[in-house]
Amino acid sequence: MHLTAQVLVGLVALLHAYILVLEMFLWERAPGRGLSGFDAAMAKATAPLAANQGLYNGFLAAGLVWGLIAADPTGYRAQIFFLACVVVAGVYGGLTANRRILLAQALPGALALAAVLVAGQSA
Repeated sequence: MHLTAQVLVGLVALLHAYILVLEMFLWERAPGRGLSGFDAAMAKATAPLAANQGLYNGFLAAGLVWGLIAADPTGYRAQIFFLACVVVAGVYGGLTANRRILLAQALPGALALAAVLVAGQSA
């Protein structure tokens, strides 16, 4: 179960690194506009906001990577903290911005968090 948990944490970290790239660097291009559904004018107007969101997603990814490489108990605790942040951000975004965020962010974070908690109990 430990390996499964670590793989899921890594996938969530990669997801948030990808979101960072979309929101910080590709927001006004096809991939970012596909994510937001904005036309060119709205994408340009909201690019600074998207870049700020992307930066926060980068912090989540960095925290998860730290949790993967740090020795326990620090690594385990960092994974729990940053996955909880992912879930909270995903639920908030899903309720306030776009319901897709529940499936794209909150669900993977919750699955990884559950796996980490189960693996931690059996270790």
